[in-house]
Parts: sequence; structure tokens; C-alpha cells
Amino acid sequence: MSRFRSLLQASLNATRKVLAGNIEDLIPPSERYIFNFSSKDELKNWHLYSDSEYGGLSSAALEIKDTGNGSTSVGVFSGNLSLDVIEGSKWNMTRSGFCGMRSKKFDGFIDLDGYDTIALKLKGDGRCYISTIYTENWVNSPGQDEDNSWQAFVSVPKDNNWYIAKIPLTRYAPTWRGNIINARMEMNPARIVGMSLSVNAEGGVPGAKSGPGDFEVKVDWIKALRMQ
Repeated sequence: MSRFRSLLQASLNATRKVLAGNIEDLIPPSERYIFNFSSKDELKNWHLYSDSEYGGLSSAALEIKDTGNGSTSVGVFSGNLSLDVIEGSKWNMTRSGFCGMRSKKFDGFIDLDGYDTIALKLKGDGRCYISTIYTENWVNSPGQDEDNSWQAFVSVPKDNNWYIAKIPLTRYAPTWRGNIINARMEMNPARIVGMSLSVNAEGGVPGAKSGPGDFEVKVDWIKALRMQ
């Protein structure tokens, strides 16, 4: 998205709010919950995917579990990453070893135009995860059903402490089917249609745990922040 289009959209949104008489809406709160995994009802908002849909053998689960003190709950995204492929599969897979949890499409759009950072409260296993934001499709060819995707790595330390990962929206790179699009584009944060958190057996940031095997990351919440 061009810088001009982004600024124009922001200007139009601000003008509408002024005309509506909601001056306070021009300054949104410094943070906004997008997802909160404190209730089992949150499971209805997500679905799982993995290479098993294409002949792979990886598996994933998403649960809501008590933290142990009986007062709060968190999401637990876990499973097993496998590089193996079912023999004789009709799918001509070029790689295996991935799992993800993706939110179901929002009813309309989530407008995060007043924010510049995505924050995730996580407790992990030392692996590198991928945070993805899906926006309205206008980068791809007209008529395609795929949303535009923007991705950033999240390296989660392996310990028993909660870790808050803060990812500036400018760090999210435009991608198509997992590959970075080599072009100058900007996300439109006013037209977000969904998010996901995924993990690959290979790749990621240097020093992070990688390879096939079990994975587990706890997710407390996902928020939008205004840092500037």
C-alpha cells in the first residue's frame, strides 16, 4: 500500500469521527485487546491448520487451561512438527513441518489505524514462532480469495516466565504463501481481517530452537499498542 493511500485513509477516518462529534475518538486508548484467552469461548474464534492437510504428518492442538491458581486461564498452542510425508500422497509437497492457529475472519474489519505495535504475552519453549496479520485483499490479483498476509518472527525464550513480545507494524513483511514479496508496500491497519500464530520446523531467527519434534507456547493475550 502506498504511503499516500495510507495517509488518505487515516485522514478520512479522522474526518468521519469529527463530523460525528466524537472528538475523544481521535485519540484512542494506548492499548486495545484483540484476543484474550481467559475463557474457553475464545476457542470458537480460532481454527488449526498444518501440513497434514497436504500429506504431512505434523499435528496441532489449541486448548484453554488453568494457570494453576484457579483464577485465570490461558491458551496453549501445542503439537508435533514432522518432516515426513505420507507415502503416495497426491500432494506434491515441497516442504513439511509446519502448524498454525488462525483466527476466524472478523465480522467486518478490525481498525487499528491509531496503533503502531502488536503485543503478545507468551510463555514458550525456545522456538521461533510467526505472527501473521491478514488484511483486505487488494495486493493480489482481483478475484482471488486469499487475504494479504504480513508476517514477523517472534522468538519466545524457554523459561517459566511470561514474555511480552512487542512487534512494530513496520516490522511485518508482506508475504505470499510464506515467501516475502520483494516490493515496497505498506500495510493498511484499518482493514485487518484476521491474525495467526504459526511455527515451522526449519528457519526462524538465529539461536532459536528448531527442527522436528514437540512444540508448546502459552498465549495469555494479543493486544494493539500505541507506542509513539
